[in-house]
Amino acid sequence: MTPFRLPFALLLSASLAAALPAFASKPLVFCAEASPEGFDPALWDSATTYNITKPVFQGLTEFKRGGVALRPGLAESWTVSADGLDYTFKLRRGVHFHQTGYFSPSRDFNADDAVFTVNRWIRPELPFNQAFKTPLTGPDGYGLAKLIDTVQKVDAHTVKIRLKERNATFLTFFAMGFAGMQSAEYAEQLLKAGKPQQINLLPIGTGPYRFKSYAKDSIIRYEANPRYWGKPQKTQSLVFAIVADPQVRIQKLKAGECQVAAAVRESDLDALSGDKNIKIASTGASNISYLAYNLKRPQFAKREVRVALDIAINRDALFKALFPKGGATQAVNPFPPSTWSWNPKTRNEYNPAKAKALLAQAGYPDGFAVNLWALPVQRPTNPNGKLMAQMIQQDWARIGVKANIQSYEWGEYLKRAGAGEHDVYMSGLTSNSGDPDDFLWNSLSCAVSKGGQRFCNPEFERLLQMGRQTTDQKQRTQYYLKAQEIFKRERPWITIAHSRIYIPLRADVQGFIMNPNGSFDFEDVWLK
Repeated sequence: MTPFRLPFALLLSASLAAALPAFASKPLVFCAEASPEGFDPALWDSATTYNITKPVFQGLTEFKRGGVALRPGLAESWTVSADGLDYTFKLRRGVHFHQTGYFSPSRDFNADDAVFTVNRWIRPELPFNQAFKTPLTGPDGYGLAKLIDTVQKVDAHTVKIRLKERNATFLTFFAMGFAGMQSAEYAEQLLKAGKPQQINLLPIGTGPYRFKSYAKDSIIRYEANPRYWGKPQKTQSLVFAIVADPQVRIQKLKAGECQVAAAVRESDLDALSGDKNIKIASTGASNISYLAYNLKRPQFAKREVRVALDIAINRDALFKALFPKGGATQAVNPFPPSTWSWNPKTRNEYNPAKAKALLAQAGYPDGFAVNLWALPVQRPTNPNGKLMAQMIQQDWARIGVKANIQSYEWGEYLKRAGAGEHDVYMSGLTSNSGDPDDFLWNSLSCAVSKGGQRFCNPEFERLLQMGRQTTDQKQRTQYYLKAQEIFKRERPWITIAHSRIYIPLRADVQGFIMNPNGSFDFEDVWLK
């Protein structure tokens, strides 16, 4: 992304200014661990970007704060046809898009906006998509272009979406980070100006905060939306300060330079616990970290090699170094034990001798060289990517595999991995809905295996499809139990950890609620 800075002052009219609540104007500052990839949530799928864009965008549905129960969002109600293919959404009235220095809406949110947003996900021939040709990572990851048949406007406040096949998790997609409703009017303005790419630079949404400015890799400024359809925000100025170094984030938090900080490592908890001005929000998150193979590489196309590298890793030693307080569990399956349908019969294994034999069986008796990408940002499930890489490097050296450790700046890391430049790279995911499909489909289905670098197994795919097409949880459980057996047999990932997430915040922060996946938002959060 080209570096840019977009400072501007948005002057409210006298009537709007008079309508603003008389709340204290203390800015709320969040020390983030990385810059967003952009401000159009449909283009991206990282937790960092979703947390940063969430104050701006809203979906038709949303997850209840602190849980996974669905509740109305920009759709106040919906109905589903008996065959499970037609979803009719009644849209909320009186919802205003943001008025900024670069866009003045002439109307409220309506069916045209919902139709444009969904069509953008599923129709490459849409004029906006033709003008701004870029992958839509979020909706693409869930296979929405293949799932949704049509979206149509019934009237100004009613939208009907028809599916090609039943999908048990369809309503949850509209609560996901990528599903923020866009303004069709704003998109048309950008199209006419020949600047469609600005949808990713200058966002317009319906959320409690509107975009003010961004100094790349430094600071993002939001201000409360004075025409928000929900409750007026007590916090008038919301700031995301980009602070990559975890120790610096802690220092800034202690100094009061930020009021909330990105997740901290277990090893940092002792230093924070003695400070009466700091409190810790914590949750056992629905997450996983893993190492993913590039299956286009000849050696990783062989199952024996994938299994060998997996069972050569001493997970017990790894966890003693990375999670000294025991706040993480070793990942066996592609989702955590807290997720229904987790398979208790599968196992991890540590067996270097067997690993060497498998390599010889695969035609690599003397091993080979491999590039191992170390995660460049701190994550609860991977608090020190460099240390993890070094320990794995030592384990693999014992079976004759020479690992060359590489890393990149976060945005570049994601871009290069998406393009398939890696051999093995560290990754992870968190689930919004807590549904097994949320872990499996957008990471392990054929839909996301562009160019063949990711996993695509016909037997596994069939089970995922059947799991989507029934609402009977007992039946779905049987499909996912079998899918996990295939996953463990084929080993497309080296599963690493599920962890608790610890978010430190100043004691005067009120209304902050963590979700089960470790995400959060700043609506109705303020300083006492």
